[in-house]
Amino acid sequence: MKRWIPFVLAVGGTAIATALLVNIFEKKQEAKNPFFRVVELDDNTDDPAVWGKNFPLQYDAYKRTVDQARTRYGGSEAVSHTRTAKDQRDVVTQSKIEEDPRLKRMWLGYPFSVDFREERGHAYMLVDQQNTKRVTEFKQPGACLNCHASNYVAMKNAGGGDVVKGFEALNAKPYAEAAQTVKHPVSCIDCHEPKTMQLRITRPAFVEGMRAWKGAAYDVNTMATAQEMRSYVCGQCHVEYYFKGPEKRLTFPWHKGLKVENMYDYYAEVKHKDFEHKDTGAIVVKAQHPEFELWSQGVHARSGVSCADCHMPYQRVGATKISDHHVQSPLLNINRACQGCHHQTESEMKDRVELIQSRFTESRNLAMDALMDLITDLQKARASGVSNEQLAAAREAQRRAQFYLDFVEAENSTGFHAPQEAMRVLAQSIDWSRKGQMSLRTRP
Repeated sequence: MKRWIPFVLAVGGTAIATALLVNIFEKKQEAKNPFFRVVELDDNTDDPAVWGKNFPLQYDAYKRTVDQARTRYGGSEAVSHTRTAKDQRDVVTQSKIEEDPRLKRMWLGYPFSVDFREERGHAYMLVDQQNTKRVTEFKQPGACLNCHASNYVAMKNAGGGDVVKGFEALNAKPYAEAAQTVKHPVSCIDCHEPKTMQLRITRPAFVEGMRAWKGAAYDVNTMATAQEMRSYVCGQCHVEYYFKGPEKRLTFPWHKGLKVENMYDYYAEVKHKDFEHKDTGAIVVKAQHPEFELWSQGVHARSGVSCADCHMPYQRVGATKISDHHVQSPLLNINRACQGCHHQTESEMKDRVELIQSRFTESRNLAMDALMDLITDLQKARASGVSNEQLAAAREAQRRAQFYLDFVEAENSTGFHAPQEAMRVLAQSIDWSRKGQMSLRTRP
């Protein structure tokens, strides 16, 4: 019996080794073929559920963007909402203008003073825009949909296959009419080429913006690196913009650079205005979610860290490495979002971020108070009969102070994307508010 033992052990060892080699081979094949083609995708497949048949892991994560969770300074609360004929939502988010009435006064004369709520995840980006009072009670162009819907296929259809022509056509349409052409919030096709799954830019405004910034010969889809594309696909929407001319062409104001003063100078050069402030008569520019621009001035951008590295960190599922499509605050996923590079504990990382955001919030409140003081003084001077010529310097100061403050207020990181730059911008805003007050006190 004993003489069989070496044979049994040998056979057993061979079997184990064979099984291990087979497993390794299978994992290698799995890694080479990260998805199984269940359905054929083409350049007109805009439904994320169809893409999800080939990419169930990514799609399951994408669907979790319905989650609502707050960090100390970000995220949203689920606020119960009674359905109406116009608004069928059961849940909305907290009103920012009710939480801080200074915002309402800052935007007096503009739709944001009527309705401005905390943002929710990507799953809600279309439905929340369709139901905001800024759309239902004010005339808005179809250009608004560029950042709130999966509109790549809609642009192709509107342009007879030409995305740029479709982009131009939909921009100029009334919002309600343009909204009939879209069905989904941001979808897979907006960022991925369906045959190769490579990242790509589908928004003409970003293509044009990059050419304005980097030069007319720059083609982002052929010249950007793979790591750059992990930020650029996000920059298609998370940017400052305006609607240019009567055609309402969505335009990124990057012609002079990405810093706040670069964009302010560009707006001054083209004489752009968003509204006239109701109390002061100042001609004001409203800033919009410039996450890409502020991030570009920060240490993470300079170190080659992309948006996706933090907001869509890699995860391993078996032998497959995928980006987590549950896009959310890194503070809700510190282990994978932060600790791949930083070696502090989760509590230390959380405390570091919140310290930056707390200091930013303190300075933001000082800047907001300074702007309110300027608006009050301007309102009083105007009511007392001071001429427009004498008010001109103070109004220009309000325009600049307000745009600078609004730039970092509308940006959704509470200063974290570039802390030093954000604090610099707030300091400049305070300075311009006080200069505006001084101009009123020293007028002839």
